[in-house]
Amino acid sequence: MFDKKRPLGKKITELNVGDSYQQDYQLTDQDLLFYLGITNDANPLYLQHDYASQTPYKRPIVPSVLLFGNVSSIVSMHLPGPGSHILEQQLRYPHPVYHESKLFFHLHISSIDLDKHQVKLDVRGNDTENRTVLEGELVVCPAYEPKSMIASSLENFY
Repeated sequence: MFDKKRPLGKKITELNVGDSYQQDYQLTDQDLLFYLGITNDANPLYLQHDYASQTPYKRPIVPSVLLFGNVSSIVSMHLPGPGSHILEQQLRYPHPVYHESKLFFHLHISSIDLDKHQVKLDVRGNDTENRTVLEGELVVCPAYEPKSMIASSLENFY
């Protein structure tokens, strides 16, 4: 994983307002168990059917940070892509997500600030009943154009 050079995502000059990316995601119990294992999060609302059945949710729900993890992955791998970094996030989770849900994420660029080397992305996630489960905005720093290592490696020989 760490030994291969991977191509970078789009540079800021290659991005346009309106560029977008969509992804379907099938949430599995395995995903949930990985998250809970890594974070040691034992919230009964995420795990215990007997507790969750006594809440307005009626059954266990998915942690919101697990949903954000999918959004972060889209930014890191697709829009703008590898080499990019989320600087700010403002998200709402208006409807709960239940175990084994299928979700649809849509991100699009709403503005570009060349001086700050930042783009704003509008984010929305819906479930199969078209309920909004995640919405908001991200400020992202796209990949920087790498400097040529060949040119700098010869500097000592001038």
